[in-house]
Amino acid sequence: MNLLHINDRRGEWPQSYYAATAAPIERFPVLKGPQTADVCIVGGGYTGLSAALHLAQRGYDVVLLEAHRVGFGASGRNGGQVSSGQRQDQVWIEKTVGKDNARRLWDLAEEAKTLVKTLVKDHAMPVTFHPGIAHACRTDSEVRATHAYAEKLRRDYGYQHLEPLDRTGIRRLIGSTEYVGGEIDRDAGHLHPLNYAIGLAQAAAKAGVRIHEGSEVQRVEPGPKPVVRTSSGQVDCATVILAGNGYLGKLSPKVSAKVMPINNFIVATEPLGEAAKDLLSEPVAVADTRFVVNYWRLSEDNRLLFGGGESYGYRFPDIVKTVSKPMLQVYPQLAKTRITHAWGGTLAITVNRMPCFTRPGRNILSASGYSGQGVAMATLAGKLMAEATAGQMERFDLMASLPQHRFPGGAMLRWPLLVSAMTWYAMRDRLGV
Repeated sequence: MNLLHINDRRGEWPQSYYAATAAPIERFPVLKGPQTADVCIVGGGYTGLSAALHLAQRGYDVVLLEAHRVGFGASGRNGGQVSSGQRQDQVWIEKTVGKDNARRLWDLAEEAKTLVKTLVKDHAMPVTFHPGIAHACRTDSEVRATHAYAEKLRRDYGYQHLEPLDRTGIRRLIGSTEYVGGEIDRDAGHLHPLNYAIGLAQAAAKAGVRIHEGSEVQRVEPGPKPVVRTSSGQVDCATVILAGNGYLGKLSPKVSAKVMPINNFIVATEPLGEAAKDLLSEPVAVADTRFVVNYWRLSEDNRLLFGGGESYGYRFPDIVKTVSKPMLQVYPQLAKTRITHAWGGTLAITVNRMPCFTRPGRNILSASGYSGQGVAMATLAGKLMAEATAGQMERFDLMASLPQHRFPGGAMLRWPLLVSAMTWYAMRDRLGV
């Protein structure tokens, strides 16, 4: 089945709160006939748009192809959190690649976060960066581990922006008795994810990138002069950048074997007015410590945007039912509150939850599998692929050196095996293990 079409209307954003409040942007034309370019980018999310912008700023002639609309995929549907660090913590990274490379990976992640803030400001994007992400812990042991890790980051990495929270502090902040402590990261933050994608697209187009929407790529032919083909045109180029994340599918089996699409869901309540302060006393985003993470924040018009639940099949489930259950566990007082928007999206994970940077073919680069850490890391990935295209390979190669394994089971069995594993961990969440 084609994930580009099974849950969505062709050429449209999902009926999300983000789409309802999207900044105005005209549609880009469909690719028609043959074109040539220095670089052809497949995918109009953060990765592709960032790569396009940074390449154009270096003087490259760039064509970007998007099957639907810019920001159509996970880039326009996610929780909007711009987090610190990599998806894995620095303890895991130090054990995996050593302390020197762990420091370099931390610095890259911090650069990613700064890059988002800088792009928003420098290009006057139609989006506001709001500082602060709180991490809410369910058990005392999680609180101790969280506070100890904050101290490690302060001591070993000079990161001074984490404020520990005890039971009273977390409950004062988030207005829920579900959690017993945590922390706030004052240098992380959150934004309107679709408007950020729109801002990137506008900046890239202004820099000279030729963006084509409604231009689904049917195949990529590698070689000394790769060819990218759609149903109505083709692009002959020197380099291809694959930026389709969980939607790549058969376009690149080498990438798809290591990058698995999964679905995640968000609901938006009606505006809560002054009652919003009973849910969040500060305008921060929140993520908890469940394996299937709950995450939430207030919109700029005081709706609660709450994300929770995952599915591992192709079709989306009943989203309101799926997300309302964890939302009401955190905030039972919302039982009679109207849900105005409910939407799902396909993101991509890897076995080790670190992004997959690779060269899947001759003159082809790819980055994907951000595993829920995509707003910042996908933006940086685009910049690193622009550097690599220009011959500056060191930082791309550092990310590519992270070990990435195929999902077990091959093309036929990997999805059932993933479902079994994820269901097990979700059950542990429900049991409080």
